[in-house]
Parts: sequence; C-alpha cells; structure tokens
Amino acid sequence: MCTTHAAPFRFDIVGSFLRPAELKEAREKYAGGEIPQAELKAVEDKCIIELVHKQKQAGLKVATDGEFRRSWWHLDFFWGLQGVAKTESLSVNVFKGTPARSQSAELTGKISGNHHPFLEHFRFVKSIADEGIIVRQTLPSPTQFLHHLVSPANLDNTNDIYPEREELIRDIVQAYRTVISDLYAAGCRNVQLDDCSWGQFFEGRSTAFDADRSTDEQRKEEKLRINNLVLANQPQDLRLTTHVCRGNFRSAWATYGGYEPVAEALFARQDVDAYYLEYDSERAGGFEPLRYMGKDKKVVLGLITSKTPELENKETILARIREAAQYVELDRLYLSPQCGFASTEEGNLLTEEEQWAKLSLIREIAEEVWGAE
Repeated sequence: MCTTHAAPFRFDIVGSFLRPAELKEAREKYAGGEIPQAELKAVEDKCIIELVHKQKQAGLKVATDGEFRRSWWHLDFFWGLQGVAKTESLSVNVFKGTPARSQSAELTGKISGNHHPFLEHFRFVKSIADEGIIVRQTLPSPTQFLHHLVSPANLDNTNDIYPEREELIRDIVQAYRTVISDLYAAGCRNVQLDDCSWGQFFEGRSTAFDADRSTDEQRKEEKLRINNLVLANQPQDLRLTTHVCRGNFRSAWATYGGYEPVAEALFARQDVDAYYLEYDSERAGGFEPLRYMGKDKKVVLGLITSKTPELENKETILARIREAAQYVELDRLYLSPQCGFASTEEGNLLTEEEQWAKLSLIREIAEEVWGAE
C-alpha cells in the first residue's frame, strides 16, 4: 500500500463538527445583541483551538475549524463574496420532514472574491495546527453557487444584474479562483469543494431549484465546465477535492438516488484529486457508478453516517469496502463519515461523544484495512 502526506487520508473527515454548547450560547447572545462581535470571536477562537487539539488526539492528519464560525456550510461563504447580500427567504423547504431556517443570499452587484473573510479563518487554524497537520479549507462548490443564484427565488434578481449567463459564469469562476489563490498564498494546500447540486439529477430530485429550463444534459455539462474552469491550472501541490452528498440538515436529507445519472461527467471528467462520497444508506445507491472513476482519482467512501448516533457494525463496513474495491482498487480507497456532523450550526441529532466514537471506529477500520498511514 502507498502512503501519503497529502489529502485524502485513509482515516479522514468531511469537515464540520458539532458546535459546543458554549459556542451555541455565544452565537445566540451575539444575534440578540447581548455581546459584541469581539466577545463572540474570542469564544470561537477558544472552541476552535480545543477542536483542533481533539482532531489530533483522534489520530487525524487533517484539521478543520469545524466550520465553527459559520451558520451554514454554504451561505456564509456566499455572504463573504463581494456583490452578495444576506437575505430572508420564503423558498420551499427541500429537507424531508425538517423545516430549515429562512435565510438566503442574493446579488447586489457584480461578484468578486476579493478580501473574503474565510481567508482569516484559515490563517487562524494554520497558526495553531501542529507541523505536519494538513489544514483543510472547505468551500461550497462554484456550481453550488450558480445553482443557488438560478433557483426560482433568485433567478429574476440574478438576471437583472447578469442578463448574460456567460458573464455570470465568468465572474463566479474568477471569484473562486481569487479566493483559492489567496488561500494558497496563506499556506493552504487542501481545498474541498462541497457540492449538493448534483442531486438535482438524482432519482429523488427536489423541484425547489428547477427555474432553469435547460435540459439535464445541458446543466450537467455546464456544471462540469464551471467546476473545471476553477480547478484548471492550479498549483501542483494544492490538493483539490470534492464532497458530494444529498443534503444534511438536523440529520435530514434533501434527495435520494444513486450516482449513475452523473457518474460519467462527475467521476470521469471532473478535474479533482479525490471524491468524498456519501455511501451510508440505500439512498446513495450502489458502487457500480464507480466504474467511471478516473484511474488517477481517489475515492473516500462515506460509509459511516453522521446523521444518527448508532455505531455501525465493523464487519458490515469491511464487507462494503471489499464490494467497492470491485470497481476501484483498494489502494485508491479511503474512509470517512458520509458528511459533516454539523453542516449548519444546529448540528445533527447525536452528541459530541457519539461523534468522536464514530471517528474512532473509522480509524480502527482504516488501520485494519490499510495499516497505519
């Protein structure tokens, strides 16, 4: 087996962690005007320092800030771009049985990635992480941003500012390239693009984002083109990966269905180094679509669920890894949770203790399958 000193790792994570009670309380007080931003930041800093230490103790070779400074996995990034404003939304809820908060983002002008606040978020984690630990920066994918801007709730506003679709695409791509370039200059060597937007092609697709009248094939090709324009000609030592799932809010999901409808475009032609793929339930389908996976690509199997507290049966997971190895050789397979534990600040329905028990199980299985790495 090969060993690596760059993402992905045999024992890996997606990015977000459950927020400690102390952090949740501080965010509530800040929202209510009870404490200033500086006091909130001090609590965030403290909780992130503790989290980075816990990740190291767990045996991880990668660290994130747990997305502790965010309310949402995607909207906070959008709000940090120039030309984007925070709004309230009355759009249709897409999560099964669980109403989400009514926050959104819309354009106020042309899009730019200059001076994004996530740059300082990264620098803080980089400053406290031990040498040899890879600090991962998670971002919503560029096509997730496009998907948001052309949703029914946003389409008219977006068209007012960008009457020409190609100009919108050009500015999205340039904004992302600016942010990634700034992150790289700050020492970032692993950017993960989180992408739920491929779910619009799955069997259980949501109709909440169907304002775009183009065909499925046209939309797939557009998504692939936008992502690849952002990924093109990046530094060779920058690991660019993507995470694909079907929604994650308070343990609820947004869509279901296997990867087959998008496998050829996503797995064979998207220019990432590795894929973090949701595979924790029947909603994700089988491993057969992995036959399209590019021969130079790595696959992180999200076989351990972050949605429920019960620990998986180790033998069942070992059997599923062997099954996946029929399509992608074992040396290109890795293991992680299927998603983060808290894609939004509410978090999934399990405790912090149960969260770390899940990671301990992943480490145990990874060491048994691939040995220490």
